[in-house]
Amino acid sequence: MPKPTAQAIRQATGLDLYDASVTDAAVGVTLFLARRGGEKFFGHIPPADGALCQAGCNKRNEPVGDIDGRRVCLEPADAAAAGKLRKLLPWTRPKCLHLATSAGLGDRLGLATPGHVRAVRGSGLACVLAQQSIREMTRTDRNPQQVMDDAAWGVFQEGFTDGFGADADHLQKPEDIDATVAAGFTMFTIDPGAHVDNAADADDAHALADKVGRLPMADLDTRAADLTSRYVGKRLDLDGATIAFDEITLLRAAAKYGRAVAHAAAMHRHLQAVATGPVELEISVDETDSPTTPAEHYFFAAELKRLGVTWVSMAPRFVGRFEKGVDYIGDLDAFAASFAEHVAVMKALGPYKMSIHSGSDKFSIYPIVADLAGPYVHLKTAGTSYLEALRAVAGIEPGLFRAILDFARGRYDQDKATYHVSADVAKVPAAETFKDADLAGLLDQFDARQVLHVTYGSVLTADGGRKFRAPLLAALKADEQAHYAVLERHLGRHLAPLAK
Repeated sequence: MPKPTAQAIRQATGLDLYDASVTDAAVGVTLFLARRGGEKFFGHIPPADGALCQAGCNKRNEPVGDIDGRRVCLEPADAAAAGKLRKLLPWTRPKCLHLATSAGLGDRLGLATPGHVRAVRGSGLACVLAQQSIREMTRTDRNPQQVMDDAAWGVFQEGFTDGFGADADHLQKPEDIDATVAAGFTMFTIDPGAHVDNAADADDAHALADKVGRLPMADLDTRAADLTSRYVGKRLDLDGATIAFDEITLLRAAAKYGRAVAHAAAMHRHLQAVATGPVELEISVDETDSPTTPAEHYFFAAELKRLGVTWVSMAPRFVGRFEKGVDYIGDLDAFAASFAEHVAVMKALGPYKMSIHSGSDKFSIYPIVADLAGPYVHLKTAGTSYLEALRAVAGIEPGLFRAILDFARGRYDQDKATYHVSADVAKVPAAETFKDADLAGLLDQFDARQVLHVTYGSVLTADGGRKFRAPLLAALKADEQAHYAVLERHLGRHLAPLAK
């Protein structure tokens, strides 16, 4: 018997159906996603012969129609149904992306995945569609399983069968790994930034030697003398860079990154011990005060490799300023020259992907990155999708956007403390000074963009959450297509330079 068509399901049930979701990929049952009363439901149509429905029909299911003797059932698209969905459709489960050129598309609201899929579909790029840091989960009042479930439903809604990754971002503690492994994440971004000694950049030789002498050598499985013999006096002629290690260069690299190496290696061992399936690792030191020099990159990667750590991507701290939500700030020629040296290190010790963190809206550097690193790139975005959701809200419900803008102006000075931003809130006028037609344009203004970007946690939780969260989500659900359209357009601009 042929599978029921979207038109047949719609006629039999009167549901607001997501046509792309209709599939009979699960043998013996047709699956679909639909809306009713603003809420989403998981639909399944079991075989006509009365055999057990593979979707697990039970008391959760509500019969809503009949097609050629086959009962159409609905159940809430909740966590229980998401687990069932992943069992029935393997492509709704995340996978490892390995060295494929890729982009991470973080979703702080749990509604963005369909727009992300539309941006990436046909680009040839691999994508991470479940991506959130523990910090972001805390600030948005979400947990790892919710992040995973929201991505799965979005993939199902769009009928996206290409596969996707799931990135547990900026993990700093073993228990963070445990929670995200349990939820089924496949990519784990280890952030040892708290163990990077930024003061080492300015220390003299005596201070550096003292710091190196106090490194946890047992955890590094080495001795100070062994470090010296491995590096001092070595000249590395790489394809695109020459790195020379004299004593001060080694001391500075070891003092700055030695403890970070030990922490990252310990986190890697913990991940390997608790993982229940294939996983991959990213190492990130981008959220530190000072840039990573090519020599420091080499030391950091070489020592990790010596300790048996394997990774698919790494995010050094690059030169210039990677502020949230705005383009790269700095000399592009200087960035290109430095990035070329980092690529040379990557090729010598890898290959692995150069990961661009705080990568949202860095349009001026994407062509440079793509040209120099070739396919070995991972671009990580998150907050820009929240900003584009606000752009959609400015058109859907201007009054709500005005209230969020004024609230954000009042919270910015407090919320910016944990971010690298330089916006001046005094340059963001009160919402009452703008016409409705001009509100969306604020998302293109430097200061307003950063003010709205870093206050997301206060808007969605804390004092703002009690006022804004529900109406914000309701507005986006009321006009999903407007939301998806701004995401597709904006994220498409990010991906195009990498998809050559």
